[in-house]
Amino acid sequence: MKIHEYQARQLLADYGVPVPRGEVADTSRDARRIAEDIGGPVVVKAQVHAGGRGKAGGVKVVGTPLEAENAAASILGRPLVTPQTPPGGVVPRKVMVAEAAQIERELFLAALVDGEARAPVVMASTEGGVEIEEVAENNPDKIIRVEADPLVGLSPYRARALSVKLGLPTNLVHPAADLIGNLYRLFTEKDCTLVEINPLVVTVDGRIIALDAKIELEDDALFRHPDLARLHDPDQDDEHELRAARAGLSYVKLEGGRVGCMVNGAGLAMATMDITRWAGAEPANFLDVGGSASEDAIAEAFRIIVSDPEVEAILVNLFGGILRTDGAARGIIAAAQETGADLPIVVSMRGTNAEEGRRLLAESGLEVTSADSLSGAADALREVLGDAAR
Repeated sequence: MKIHEYQARQLLADYGVPVPRGEVADTSRDARRIAEDIGGPVVVKAQVHAGGRGKAGGVKVVGTPLEAENAAASILGRPLVTPQTPPGGVVPRKVMVAEAAQIERELFLAALVDGEARAPVVMASTEGGVEIEEVAENNPDKIIRVEADPLVGLSPYRARALSVKLGLPTNLVHPAADLIGNLYRLFTEKDCTLVEINPLVVTVDGRIIALDAKIELEDDALFRHPDLARLHDPDQDDEHELRAARAGLSYVKLEGGRVGCMVNGAGLAMATMDITRWAGAEPANFLDVGGSASEDAIAEAFRIIVSDPEVEAILVNLFGGILRTDGAARGIIAAAQETGADLPIVVSMRGTNAEEGRRLLAESGLEVTSADSLSGAADALREVLGDAAR
C-alpha cells in the first residue's frame, strides 16, 4: 500500500528523521495560511502516488503566501500526468506546503527488500534528486548498497560506514548514521517494503534533512497496523484495481498491452503473460481470480477486463482444482452477454469439469477458440490478433 508524501514525512519525523516544517492543505486558501505561518520561501507539492511531479508542474517553489495560494490553485483538482501515472494522469486533492531549504548537496537514501539477496538492503547515492533508475543505468558505481541481517538488523557501524562513503563532513557522520538507523527501524517496525528519501539534503547551514519521502507498506502486514491501514487513499487507486480488490481479485493494469489475461494462480499468471509475449503481443493486465473463485467473481473479472478500451483479445488460462471450470465458463458467458462484449477469446482449461466448461463456451455463441496447451494458446492468440502479432 502506498501512502502520500505528507504521511510518509510524518512517519519519518515520528522516528527522529529531520524534515522541514510543513503542513498539508486541501484548498488554496489553506495553502496561503500555511505559507504565512512558515514565513519565507515555501515549496507547494502535489500529493499523488507518483514520482516525476516536478517535471509535470506538480512542485512549485514560491516566495510569498499569495504565490503559494496561486500555486495550490493551479495544482488542486487538475489532472497531473507523469511517467508514473496512467495516461490520463491523477487528480491531486491535497498539496503539501513546506519550508524551502537552502540546499548544498542532494543525496539518495532508501531501505527496501532485495529478493535476490533475500535480505533487507539500505541503498544510498551521492546522486540525489533524480530517479534512482537513471543513476543505476548511467552511473551504477554511484550506488552504495549495504545488506542488513534480517535478524540482527542494521549494525550502527554499518550506518556510520555508509555515512562516510557518502562523503559527508566529519560533523555530520554521526547525525547521518543516526538518521539511517532510524529510517531502518521505521522500515522494519512498520513492515514497509520501501522507505525512500530523495533527496536527502545537506543544507548550507550544516543540517541534514529529508526533503521528500516515499513509503510503501506490505499489504499482508496491515492487520498489525490498523493506524497505517487508515492512511489508504482510494482516490489514488486505479479504477479497475479498486473494483478487483472489492471483488477479492488480484488485478494490476499494465500499460501498452492489448491482451486481457484471466488466470487462477500467480504462477500461472506469470506463465500466461510469457505466453502472450511469445505470441507477439503484450498483456494488458495481471489478473488472478484465485484458486476458488466463484461464478460471480469470474463474471466480475471478465467485466473488468472488457472495460479496458485497450483490450483487443482475451486469454483465459484456468486450472480447475478447487475451482470448477464449468462454473468459470458460466461466469464468462453471463458477463459477456451482459456487457455485449464481442472480443475474441482464447481459452485453455484443465482440471475439474474442464470438458464441460469448454462445451459451454463452444455453444455460447461467443468468439471462442479452445487450446489444449500453452503453446496451442499462443498459436491461437497469434491467429485471432492477426498479422500485427506475428
